[in-house]
Amino acid sequence: MCWCGWSQENRRYVAVRQAAAWCYRGGSISAEPRINDRIRVPEVRLVGPSGEQVGIVPLAKALELAQEYDLDLVEVAATARPPVCKLMDYGKFKYESAMKAREARKNQAHTVIKEMKLRPKIDPHDYDTKKGHVVRFLKQGDKVKITIMFRGREQSRPELGFRLLQRLASDVEELGFIESNPKQDGRNMIMVLGPHKKKTEAMAEAREAQAARKAERQGYAPDAEAAEEAPEAPAEAQPEASADTPSEA
Repeated sequence: MCWCGWSQENRRYVAVRQAAAWCYRGGSISAEPRINDRIRVPEVRLVGPSGEQVGIVPLAKALELAQEYDLDLVEVAATARPPVCKLMDYGKFKYESAMKAREARKNQAHTVIKEMKLRPKIDPHDYDTKKGHVVRFLKQGDKVKITIMFRGREQSRPELGFRLLQRLASDVEELGFIESNPKQDGRNMIMVLGPHKKKTEAMAEAREAQAARKAERQGYAPDAEAAEEAPEAPAEAQPEASADTPSEA
């Protein structure tokens, strides 16, 4: 292709289009390492199944050793010269890697901000209910955004919302702290509470409590079932009075 008279921007655009078309036709580089017959080099630096250094060997010899050990020849460092390959069970390796990634995602903590809305003149029962939700969120390691909603003439009494937020923060101070002080935002007043415990700690405690409850149920269930299935003890047989035995006077 002749680039004469083409601006640099047009050249870049055509190059990107060509690269995209090449990837669409299946020419993209795979993230998976090359294994066995897919390795196309004359020689490799071979690492044994236990991590021992075998040295630089021809590719045919490395494939022969892989077949002898009933393992796969996996290219672990393609940019090295020569490339580094290791003898391993590639299927088992992929499975273990997937399990580790899954466990890492399971233990990963995501910051979540819960929201709770209140009115300045909230009923005591409703306040207790809302406070219970805030306590539950903080125990789970989540942040809580408290919003006081003003309506009508309530907007001229912002001190009502401020006192309510201070009261709530005082009631849950054992579980959380004021991360963002109360501030007016239009018709609302907002405060953010942060948990004392980290999300990972809360998740670990929840898993331990769940495991303890499960173990407790499994520990007591067999005894209860045994008590239900146990047959009743037969009553002691009373000797029948014989006709020959004289009765007491």
